[in-house]
Amino acid sequence: MCGIAGTYRWPDGKEVTDRLTDTLAHRGPDGSGRYGHPVGDGEVHLGHRRLSIVDLSETGAQPMVSDGLVLTYNGELYNAPELRAELAAAGVRFRGTSDTEVVLEAWRRWGTDCLPRLRGMFAFGIFDERTGELVLVRDQLGIKPLFLLRRGEGLVFASELKALAAVTGGSLEVDHAALVASLLYYWVPDSRCAFREAEKLPPGSWLRCRPDGRVERGRFWHLKDVAAEGRERALAGELPDLAAIVEESTRRHLLADVPVATFLSGGLDSSYLTALAAREQPGISAYTIGFRAEDAKFEAMPDDLRYARQVAERFGVDLREIEIAPDVLDLLPRMTYHLDEPIGDPAAINTFLICSAAREAGVKVMLSGMGADELFAGYRKHLANLIALRYQRVPRPLRRGVSAAVDRLPVASARRGYRSVRFAKRFLSFADLPEETAFRRSYTMYDRDELLDLIDPDLAGTVDDVLTEHADVYEDNELDDFVNRMCLGDSRMFLPGLNLAYTDRSSMAASTEVRVPYVDVEVVKAAFTVPGDRKIVGRQGKAVLKEAAASVLPREIVYRPKGLFSAPLRAWMSRDLAPLVREVIHDGELVRSGFLRRDALARLAAEDAAGHRDHSKHLWHVLTLEYWYRGATSGSGQTASLTA
Repeated sequence: MCGIAGTYRWPDGKEVTDRLTDTLAHRGPDGSGRYGHPVGDGEVHLGHRRLSIVDLSETGAQPMVSDGLVLTYNGELYNAPELRAELAAAGVRFRGTSDTEVVLEAWRRWGTDCLPRLRGMFAFGIFDERTGELVLVRDQLGIKPLFLLRRGEGLVFASELKALAAVTGGSLEVDHAALVASLLYYWVPDSRCAFREAEKLPPGSWLRCRPDGRVERGRFWHLKDVAAEGRERALAGELPDLAAIVEESTRRHLLADVPVATFLSGGLDSSYLTALAAREQPGISAYTIGFRAEDAKFEAMPDDLRYARQVAERFGVDLREIEIAPDVLDLLPRMTYHLDEPIGDPAAINTFLICSAAREAGVKVMLSGMGADELFAGYRKHLANLIALRYQRVPRPLRRGVSAAVDRLPVASARRGYRSVRFAKRFLSFADLPEETAFRRSYTMYDRDELLDLIDPDLAGTVDDVLTEHADVYEDNELDDFVNRMCLGDSRMFLPGLNLAYTDRSSMAASTEVRVPYVDVEVVKAAFTVPGDRKIVGRQGKAVLKEAAASVLPREIVYRPKGLFSAPLRAWMSRDLAPLVREVIHDGELVRSGFLRRDALARLAAEDAAGHRDHSKHLWHVLTLEYWYRGATSGSGQTASLTA
């Protein structure tokens, strides 16, 4: 895992590439390199920061140059052994054992046709000295990031947006539509970017720059097509052996020349992966988190730690426990800097602290259970949306009475929170809505009117654009299965935009690689071959995955209530962060600029403090957005303002 960067026909390309690469040093502390070559009337420069995982020798160093091809690559290729054998049989002679060299030689032999054959996570730039063409590529599911910026016939790219912000000297303009989207979702969807000129290369796609200034784009993999093919296989009765597929994916994800450990929350997804990994590597380490007792009580959080200990003991896992009691006033600006864009999920802090602890213990690679909930309908919102369909058949007067009664209930007292009340209020906020609107409202922060009330009235049209974009993505499929429509929407928006994004940034901030065996092309294909009525059975989400895991894990783990990989936000808001919330309301840049309306923001804070509504996530995201905005508008780029 690494950081990649480069320029193509960009003024001062050598110096700019060096600065890009320096900004990415945390992604690759084990080595660095740069390559330059004339192209047309300019130059190409490729930079690289290396985190050595496979082939620790110099034969794995980058940018890798071989017979006219040059590659700067960030990722892991889990079917490298098979591709290496195929290429070797065709006469290719390899110098080392890195997967980087496999990618380079696969490209030489097959060009863009090699891309659907790559099984892994990756983003790379590859330059052909003979044609002068530079091609940028991003993996099928958007696990690895790639940001780019075009000006005239020039292009600059990097693994992180902060690098582009730094080398452009703070000249990038904030895209207010992206900020509106981030308020709605608490993250910026992959289709948008927080700065106007910059963009994210879409998952499963490539971009080719030619010396004559032409730019060509292509797509080599689309999740919508995979879902449609899965539906056809299901109709033909082709149901996958999910247990075998997950086991095989986990085994491949353990491939490394350095120690590998796992996240272990005690929930189904991480427990299943940890058990499978322990079979392959007995005594493997796992990392889990716990919270201060008073914070957990106030948040009404389940005790996940005892389940993690049970799994560790059963499978001989070396469990490392970390108490999450951070100085959030210190961590908030640091995490905002590392996350690149305004992302309001506090789970990023958990990931960063776990990866930091693992790195201190000499671990460079972690396995995460990320993606199982999106693919197999494991979130509460999936079940809640199914229940909402039944709830809509209840007579309207009775529904109005239920809503009025729940509305009067508090979500917290002075000493503890009431989780069930929070869930009930959340459910009733979308239970009467049409399908797409209800699904969006079940996981976003505001409805249309609430969002309009919070922001600059001149942005009303932007709100409608963002809502329309969600509807367009959600409805862009041929599925007749409500559960799989939700899974597809999550896998196209929620997974790359939030979960994979914060996982990559948080782990790489600690110079650690996180691998996600569920977000594997073969697991994804299998997931969309499973009908929705096998994903949610009765009140059980992820039913088909639980069936697979039951042959390995104790039933107490498989069928336990869903845990949380989150943070005690209400506790933090009531104590550590209350003064900062007041500061942002009365003297924050977002309010002073007119983007947020002070009266609406103050009302959110007052309702949360009174315990009538749970706005802790809303307020946490406002804080992350405020810190990000201060850095983005300081005129000197994020780096200077947020590390000062």
